[in-house]
Formats: sequence, structure tokens, C-alpha cells
Amino acid sequence: MPERFHQILIDASQSIGERDWSVRSSDLGFDGDWSISLQTLRGGRQEGVQLLEIDAGALKVTLVPTRGMGITQVEHRGERIGWHSPSAEHVHPSQVRLESRGGLGWLEGFNEWLVRCGLEWAGGPGPDRFITNTGAEAEMDLTLHGRIANIPASRLEVIVEPGDPPLIRVRGVVHERCFYGPRLELESTVSIEVGTDRLLVDDRVINRAANHQEMQLLYHINYGSPLLSEGARFLAPVRRVMPINEHAASAVDCWDIYRGPTPGFVEEVYCLEPIPDATGQVPVLLQSAAGDRGVLMHQRVDQLPCLTLWKSTGAEDDGYVTGIEPGCGYPHNRRIERAHGRVPTLGAGEARSFRLEFGFLEGHDALRPWVEAIEASNEKWCRPEHEPMAVDDPRKA
Repeated sequence: MPERFHQILIDASQSIGERDWSVRSSDLGFDGDWSISLQTLRGGRQEGVQLLEIDAGALKVTLVPTRGMGITQVEHRGERIGWHSPSAEHVHPSQVRLESRGGLGWLEGFNEWLVRCGLEWAGGPGPDRFITNTGAEAEMDLTLHGRIANIPASRLEVIVEPGDPPLIRVRGVVHERCFYGPRLELESTVSIEVGTDRLLVDDRVINRAANHQEMQLLYHINYGSPLLSEGARFLAPVRRVMPINEHAASAVDCWDIYRGPTPGFVEEVYCLEPIPDATGQVPVLLQSAAGDRGVLMHQRVDQLPCLTLWKSTGAEDDGYVTGIEPGCGYPHNRRIERAHGRVPTLGAGEARSFRLEFGFLEGHDALRPWVEAIEASNEKWCRPEHEPMAVDDPRKA
């Protein structure tokens, strides 16, 4: 039996930083043909960005430790799972101006399959209050979806556990902190069993400050073609479908069905109240138009009680994409989410854990049980609302 393998690739506290590195199963005495590699990109706005690729057989997963431990794409048995963003390069955080375009600068680097929004705040740009170093209340302009996706990891390590099959884990630590401000830490672990179709993302958010701290976390998981096309479906057991504005409300009767690429399409956003199963989990499925391929995600409502669906099915060249967004809350500005009780607070030293599980499905037989169960639940419980979600009166949200 091969020994457990552990390699530190980045550790800011020890000034460790590998630039290009790789290991194969045969190097470690493992059977099979799998590999893990780290490369540093050159040129343009991606200069210095590092990508870590796990080729585990059925799944090939590419992480971006330079961009908050996001996952840029997944390949499932040779089929790309992700989307084609106009931000084609992996933009280095130093090249992203979060304050630009009225606080929408986060979009300058947005091209990942999985990207986190948070941690001090998430959601839409706009004003919110905070406490200054003098103890006084002041106002700050929040930018879209916070800062964590544009902070490089301070630690990155690879672990391979022997077994049948072997388990590959990549763990990264990202710090969002400042003097007289938050001291939040993200510890993220991506796990894959070699040869399987299953991917786990386990995160811990820790408050390293001596005082309590608000935090927000929303996962932006994004899909484009070929999985997304005209007639593709979103399926999840939900009780309420709440359009975020009048525009989304006008299309609520087809909230779960996708159009093909439509030049000039204006995004539609629906805030959903998911219904968990007996284990506290919610199955969320994106199904291809032919019904023979899909990605199944499980979220826990005790960790991530909210779910948002973002439809941005514009022209292919403009970024034909949908976002499935489990979170602690919905993508409103933090001041709105706070008013509705959806901004958690962490005590000094307190941590919260979050797990997302992904399964990549092929064939009608693999998808059918999930589709039928979700359809039966929604036939009984789902009630799309034709008025925009209330944001002013917390009692209505």
C-alpha cells in the first residue's frame, strides 16, 4: 500500500511558493493513471495567476488559488462543464478594479464555474453602514459580491490518501482581513475519489477577531453550453419562487426553463425557498435539453438555507450562462439582507462549515429518479409568485 502523500505548494508564513509543479500516480507508487499539477500563467492580465489541475480520471478539475480558491472549470469524461465568459483570461486580482462601473468591477475577472461571493459582504453594490475605528457609525459603498474571489490563497497543500480508490484533496486558506476591520478566514477543501463522478467542496469560515463579525457567503456556480441550451431545465424542490424585480416577474411562468442564446437578453433572477429532504439536504439539478446529461448538487439548509437562480442567456459571445447560487442569503445588498435576518454573525473565534456535493450524471436512467422526485414535490408545493420579492418590509420576505 502506498504511503499518504502531503505537499505544501504555497505558505505565505514561510515564504514558500512553488511556481510550476506536478506529480503523477506512478511517482507515488499508486496504481492507475492520474495526476496533479500547478502552473503559473504568463502574459496579459493573467500574468502570475496560478492554476492547479487535478486529473482524476472521470473528472478533471481546475482550481485557481490566486482567485480565492475558485474552480474555473470541470471536465467530466472529456465534456467541459463551465461557461465561456467574455473575461476569457484568468484575470489576476491586481488587475480587477472592484469599484469600477458603479461597483460592478467584480465582473472584470468573472469566468469561473464555481466562485464564492463574500466574506464581509456579498450581493449587489450600494451603500451600507459600518463602525469606524473611532466607534462611530459611517457609510461605505459596497461593491458587487465582496472581495474573497479576488484574494490569493496564503496556503495551498495537496494530500493523497491511499485507498481503493485513492482520495485526492486540495486545501487552501484565504484571508480577508484588515486593521480595524474583519479578520475572516476561508479554509476550502476540494476532494475527489479517483475514477468517480463525485466532487466535494468543504469550506470553513472562521472569525479570527476578538469581537463578533458579520459574514456572508454565496456560491455562484455557473453553466454554459453545451449543457445549457434551449430547453434545458433547472430542477429543485422549492416552496416559493420569488422574482427579484418586475422584469423577472414578467417571465416567472417559465422560470425553470431556459432559452437558447438571445442577443439583448436582460438577466432574470429568482430567489427560491428550497425544501430539504429527511436528511436536511436539497437536490438541485441542471438537466440538458435532451434529458440525458446533468449536474446534481446537494446543499444543506442548516448551512445554506437560501437558493438563487440567475438566468443570463444572452448571445454566446456575450456570455451565455446560468448561475445556481446556494447561500446564507439572497444576492441583495447587505443592508437589505440584514434587515431580513439573513446576515449571520460569527462570535470571536467561531467557525461555520459549508458543504456542497456535486454528481455528474449521464443517461436518462441516471437522471430520471431525481427528475421524477423533484417534479412530484413541486407539483404539490411550488408556488411561483407574480409580484417582485418584497425587500422593504422584512415581514414580507
